[in-house]
Amino acid sequence: MKKLNVAIVGIGHLGSKHLKVLHELSDRVNIVGICDTKAERTERLASHYHVPVFEDYRDLAGKIDAVNICVPTILHHEIGKFFLEQGVHTFIEKPISITVEQADELIALAKLKNRKLQVGHVERFNSAFLAIKHFAKDPLFIESHRLNQFTQRSLDIGVVMDLMIHDIDIILGLNQCAVKDVHAVGIHVLTELEDIASVRIIFENGCVCNLTASRVSDEVMRKIRIFLHNTYISLDYVQQEAFIYKKNGAQILKQALPIEKEEPLKKELESFIHCINNDEQPIVSGIEARQALALAIHIIQNIQETRKQILARVPVTAAPLSL
Repeated sequence: MKKLNVAIVGIGHLGSKHLKVLHELSDRVNIVGICDTKAERTERLASHYHVPVFEDYRDLAGKIDAVNICVPTILHHEIGKFFLEQGVHTFIEKPISITVEQADELIALAKLKNRKLQVGHVERFNSAFLAIKHFAKDPLFIESHRLNQFTQRSLDIGVVMDLMIHDIDIILGLNQCAVKDVHAVGIHVLTELEDIASVRIIFENGCVCNLTASRVSDEVMRKIRIFLHNTYISLDYVQQEAFIYKKNGAQILKQALPIEKEEPLKKELESFIHCINNDEQPIVSGIEARQALALAIHIIQNIQETRKQILARVPVTAAPLSL
């Protein structure tokens, strides 16, 4: 099978990981070039991986079959639109875009040009999630915690778009029904956007989901628990471990699922290549990414409205608390 000619636009934290993985997949892809505004870093990576550098992503037009876009979120629509218009299969890191309208335009373009559009909701490819997803039918209650240390990255978006959107995508995939209600709170700590957020999402089928995300934590945690009738599943994305707890009479039996740990990003990019070569729909296409984006935006709006309501109840000249 002919190798795909690919390029990476954006060689920051995520883009450099994409470059490493695609280099490992050299039997399936040919890296035509990399592009980033930070010349020193780009030249260093280009030298290490022996790939060409392009100063302007537009210069890649006509030279590639597929592109991996790993730039700040605000640029996803502009760059994704350019490559889709050029007839290039497009992978965009999450979230798909800033607005639902932008996402709709990218989805429509991919359909018009008959090109694959995949979005980087990488937890769908985590080996632990792949091991439990067939067991997690008709969930009653879902609880997730996604905590990260402050990294100075992705500061153009808040923690909902940065981290929580992974769990939003997961619960939407597990609950194939409409959202009934959302209650969210968020706190600004180190940035002008929410750095900690907690949300309760209620689905039309009665499933309740509590999601917590923080990018100012002292520890790294990515866990989810899924409660079913007489069963619950505990999953650790970082350790790629999953356990199933089942009721057996008066006892709870714990079973560790056999999991072959693999790099989720590698599985994700392998899937993108497979979809292109075999004309298949990506697991996380623009449509799934749009759904996650729409709910994330609704959560952010809910956070802002809740904050306004709380501030409106606080007296302007409140007396200091005496202890």
